[in-house]
Amino acid sequence: METTHFAFMLALGLLSGVRHALDPDHVAAVSTIVTEHREVWRSSRVGAFWGIGHTVTLAAAGLVVLIFKLTIPERLALGFELAVGVMLVILGLHVLVRFVRDRFHLHAHEHGSTRHIHLHSHRHGPEHHHEHGWRYEWRSLLIGMVHGLAGSAALTVLLLSSFHSLLQGMLYLLMFGIGSVAGMMLTSALIGSPFAYTAWRFERVNHALRVLAGLASLGIGLAIISELGGQLSW
Repeated sequence: METTHFAFMLALGLLSGVRHALDPDHVAAVSTIVTEHREVWRSSRVGAFWGIGHTVTLAAAGLVVLIFKLTIPERLALGFELAVGVMLVILGLHVLVRFVRDRFHLHAHEHGSTRHIHLHSHRHGPEHHHEHGWRYEWRSLLIGMVHGLAGSAALTVLLLSSFHSLLQGMLYLLMFGIGSVAGMMLTSALIGSPFAYTAWRFERVNHALRVLAGLASLGIGLAIISELGGQLSW
């Protein structure tokens, strides 16, 4: 019976990891990165790195909890959550500022005695370039690590109340991590698909999607800061 119960807990850990990856703040953060990609497979890879970063910090925190039987103080947990809110605001602003800077510029022109200013796009001009390498993957890894810290407090309670050995707790964390990686890979691929499709065919739609992703991240981040700011005030 105990073996069956533990197997059920492992399966629950896998499903919980998948569901955890779908939290709005997680999806919003990864969305700000996949807006830059034109390949679905690259978006999926970004999601995988988020899941790996998330798992690394959760596993580290969980290991400390299981070995020393510690609990994370409530104020520290709130601080981690607040850091997520600040990060989402920064990511959202980054998307919006990059969109304005890279896509549109103000130009003044004179036609005879008439002078006017208009927006002009240099997206496909001579200065246009693509960024390669692993920059976005490493950024996603760091974002996942921050999210992992924020989720460590709730996981602490589960680990201390449900598992009686270090091995059981670490196996649960492993299954949770696999679930979060798989869930975010699928989510990133789904989110990245419209960006990849519209980037080649419908430029204006792609612009609108990028702005919406930035605004969503900014809005969720501000909501988190607003909610937790009062709780952390003395």
